[in-house]
Amino acid sequence: MKTEIVDVSPTRKEIKIEIAAEEVRAEYDRVTGEYAQGASVPGFRKGHAPAAVVRTRFKKDIQSDVLRRLIPDAVERAITESGVETIGQPDVHLDNEGLDKFGQEPISLHAHVEVMPVVPLGEYKGLEAARRLRPVTDETVERVIADLREASASLQPIEDRGAEDGDTVTIDIQGRYLDPPEEEDINAEAIDIVLGGEGVLPVFTENLRGARPDEAKTFTVEYPADFNAKGLAGKTIEYTATVTAVRRKEVPELDDEWVKSLGEEEVETVERLHERVRENLSKNAENESEHRLRDEIIGKLIGGNQFEVPETLVEYQSNQLLQSTVNDMIRRGVDPRSQELNWEALREVVRTRAEEDLRGSLLLERIAEEERIEVSDEEIESEIQTIAEGTNQSPEQVRAALTKQGGERSIADRLRNRKALDLIVKNAVVRDEEWVEEGPDGGGDAAAIEEAESGTETAEEPGAEQHEG
Repeated sequence: MKTEIVDVSPTRKEIKIEIAAEEVRAEYDRVTGEYAQGASVPGFRKGHAPAAVVRTRFKKDIQSDVLRRLIPDAVERAITESGVETIGQPDVHLDNEGLDKFGQEPISLHAHVEVMPVVPLGEYKGLEAARRLRPVTDETVERVIADLREASASLQPIEDRGAEDGDTVTIDIQGRYLDPPEEEDINAEAIDIVLGGEGVLPVFTENLRGARPDEAKTFTVEYPADFNAKGLAGKTIEYTATVTAVRRKEVPELDDEWVKSLGEEEVETVERLHERVRENLSKNAENESEHRLRDEIIGKLIGGNQFEVPETLVEYQSNQLLQSTVNDMIRRGVDPRSQELNWEALREVVRTRAEEDLRGSLLLERIAEEERIEVSDEEIESEIQTIAEGTNQSPEQVRAALTKQGGERSIADRLRNRKALDLIVKNAVVRDEEWVEEGPDGGGDAAAIEEAESGTETAEEPGAEQHEG
């Protein structure tokens, strides 16, 4: 067998293979013999038909079986002999234009295979980056405490007056389409509408203001053409809303009794709550600052060391990220089946991120090799313990799951990369700068994904103001 390796790109090679005529003939004879033993050919006893007759009668089947046996073995041998470490499955093509002289001449084929690139390593020490710490102000602390009070708020029934702005009115609603009249009626129960609330159509607030439980209100709504809810845009509907409850939100007083009700350990006074909130905000600010610093440094590393990434790995990583993005959409109430979702833009965003993630990972692996960074068994055990605590599992359960997936090796690789990044950060030139809030242009993938989602429909609420502009 003859082979030749051709470099197509840094991540693709072409292996040209020629299977000798003698090898083809030997396999051809072997397969023909197997067919002859079991073949039923008219005019001959089973197993006694001449080879030439068998080859003529089962020509395509025999040739296919010969190729199925020879080609995979030839490709595997060629890859092994070449010493090329391949990724994924080879893409094999037969070069022989015809097989008229099958068994009398060599079989030529070529296989495209993907390989890991040679990762260039430029400067990775002395990278410049900025550390910015989000300030923790009194206003921020007060806002967090206000949010905690809002979260503890309760809706109390109102019985001595009609509904006012700010009240939550619960209604059962029936809607009849006036334009176009052929649409099916709307029937919905237990819809909560905050009068005058953000996103509530003014017509609902105006018609439900002053309403009391068991009272019915009938009114007409003309939805604008750009109303972002399926089946409502541009339609005119007559609603009959039956009020089932009117409630007013009551926010608890900021006092020690309410603080104790939060159940926070060692936090039983308003003063201590302020201290704990400030402590948590400061810790979060430090973590955020460190994450942003590391992201900037890895971005500088990738920007200074560009190279081709294997397509197979990019596709796999893209699919993983896309599935994660879809799962996140579902958690946020965005329907991934929406026709408004810009899948082409989303896939492009995800693919770009996948390439950058892989490039960063390969660079960190290369640096770990250069710096002879190792990971101990104790460090792997500590990481397993951390995973167990974060997922409410026992270390044994985590270890069993990892063993099935070959995950301990993955953990070791991840720890090596983390230690490599630690080394880069330690040797970076870091300057302290004033905090800058990331705007729309600095949102990275999150902003791009949000843009790709723009225009997707939200849950259809008759009283929700969802049109754009």
